[in-house]
Amino acid sequence: MVNTISRSDIVNSLYAIVAEQRNSLVDLIWEQHHFHEKRRWSAVEMIGAINLEAVSKFDKANLWNAGRAELTTKPGADRLARLADAECRRWLDGNPVLASIMQACSTWSRYWNEEESFHETTLNRLSTLLSLEPVSDETVIEFRKIFPDDDMLRTLVLLAISEITATVNYSWCASVAQDPGLKKLFKQIAADESQHLTYFISFAKALVDSKEYSPKGAFAVAHLFVREGGELYGSNRQHLEQRDSHVNWWDSIKYDMVLPDNIERKQNLIFFALRQITGIQVNSAAEVEQTWLDLVGC
Repeated sequence: MVNTISRSDIVNSLYAIVAEQRNSLVDLIWEQHHFHEKRRWSAVEMIGAINLEAVSKFDKANLWNAGRAELTTKPGADRLARLADAECRRWLDGNPVLASIMQACSTWSRYWNEEESFHETTLNRLSTLLSLEPVSDETVIEFRKIFPDDDMLRTLVLLAISEITATVNYSWCASVAQDPGLKKLFKQIAADESQHLTYFISFAKALVDSKEYSPKGAFAVAHLFVREGGELYGSNRQHLEQRDSHVNWWDSIKYDMVLPDNIERKQNLIFFALRQITGIQVNSAAEVEQTWLDLVGC
């Protein structure tokens, strides 16, 4: 008999369906692939629907910066695959259910990587067709630096917040785009990023549900972003960290791009993600900080 798993169960009850229903990794992987295949789109057709002569200077800046930003997603996916597989091996004896979930996460990263590659190549190809400043080989190599490894829950929450940022930013780009074809492209990318967010929340929730990971890791990362002057403020924050290990694209916005002040929207989505992952409700940056301190015993 073929086991069927609803997408809502994968998102909301991943640990439970593996632990209680004994669904196999092959079942999970099929559902991942099924959903991925339903959502695929053609970069060639999307570019062909854009009137290049109608793309404004403002939209060109958004395209160019977004293309640079997407160069940093492959390192994130590469790290996730490696880290999740290592965690799978670590939990094989102590918690085989969690080991299976880690392997499902590692496997899903290939779909995330592919979908992000569509964003990167489409946006950068458009920049080339529009004769914008070329992205040098040196920049590509620099932006491909893989993030350092971290605790798995912290990593998943970091990626969830990155997808929140991307979803909000691309939705805004779509709202201001003048050409209908370009508007459609930005909407599609925003929808992709929103789905990636859903998966990161799902895997992070499964880790917390396993009781092997404390919610404090989720709140530690959230505090890093939502605190006054935190990572969520991007290149507008007063102090930009000097990093030799990897590139945060939001630290290096240029080419006259002006993103809207959507901090409140992004914060609210982070609060929602924290509730989904940990079951703990917070409504402000101050509450995130206090919850984090409570969880670490301060």
